[in-house]
Amino acid sequence: MKGRTIILDHINEREAAALMVDGKLSDILVAGDAPAPGTIYRAIADRPVKGQGGMFLKTPDGSAFLRQVKGLSPGQPLLVQVTGYAEEGKAIPVTQKVLFKSRYAIVTPDAPGLNISRSIRDDDMRDELMVIAKEVMDGREMGLIIRSCCAEASPEDIAEDVEEMAQLADNVINDDSDEMAVLVAGDGPHVLAWRDWTEAAQVVTQAGGFEDHGVLDALEAAESVFESFGASGGMYIEPTRALIAVDVNTGNDASLAAGIKANMLCARRLPQALRVRGLAGQITLDLAPMPKKDRRAFEVALRAAFRTDEIETALVGWTPLGHYELQRKRVRLPLSEVLG
Repeated sequence: MKGRTIILDHINEREAAALMVDGKLSDILVAGDAPAPGTIYRAIADRPVKGQGGMFLKTPDGSAFLRQVKGLSPGQPLLVQVTGYAEEGKAIPVTQKVLFKSRYAIVTPDAPGLNISRSIRDDDMRDELMVIAKEVMDGREMGLIIRSCCAEASPEDIAEDVEEMAQLADNVINDDSDEMAVLVAGDGPHVLAWRDWTEAAQVVTQAGGFEDHGVLDALEAAESVFESFGASGGMYIEPTRALIAVDVNTGNDASLAAGIKANMLCARRLPQALRVRGLAGQITLDLAPMPKKDRRAFEVALRAAFRTDEIETALVGWTPLGHYELQRKRVRLPLSEVLG
């Protein structure tokens, strides 16, 4: 099936959303049991970590860790937001830079100013969006970012969405209680799909949509450690306790260009493969043999592929042994964990 389809359904009694592009699974979101990124707490400072400049905090969902903090005393309440999922046995990662994100706008309490996405280049449209931003944010000291999808939205929908986010931010920032609490729960898969999958798509909401649109079959394939490149080999994507190991093989291709072909396919497919499997953290690529002169082309292809991926990923570079390393933010739970 050509085009984009968003399917909202449940799997194993968990809320889930899938994005199919041209009949292939491009992304999958499944609700987990851990606090979701975006959750906002009123936390209580617990104890500092000497030498690391951080502090453990108490939250209703357990211990959290705040990096690079100064002037905070044990017992002091503070607002924090979950930035990702915690590794096993570790505290929930949080930040004091709280954001309120929706489909059309991001409200930034700690960064005043009205900003419009650079991808919106039409001057008349930018002027119209700035008028909306000024009207809604008048009298508020918080900042606002108008997102790129506003280019295809009605002024009424944009104004309503911005007002809703600004009001939520007002309520949270002006709450003067000192009690530990969850102030805002992180968005679930269905809301995240509406918020972040903004390109035009058919939306399917009826029960059984995953089975009808091939999502279940695609998930079964995604649970495999092997991602096939057809006649050009494939890559094994294997999580370990310390890192994600990706081993690229040329298969039965014995041509002189087999290595670079397999590695370029790895570069193009890796973001989607990691995204669908929910894998993150330290990632090490053991690439197929190729001349050093081809490394530059591989890096260019890899950067281009990750540029369109919304999950923050740092391309660290080459190791002395010729491996390539990446560091990816943990904003998803592993598919094997939520479906296991």
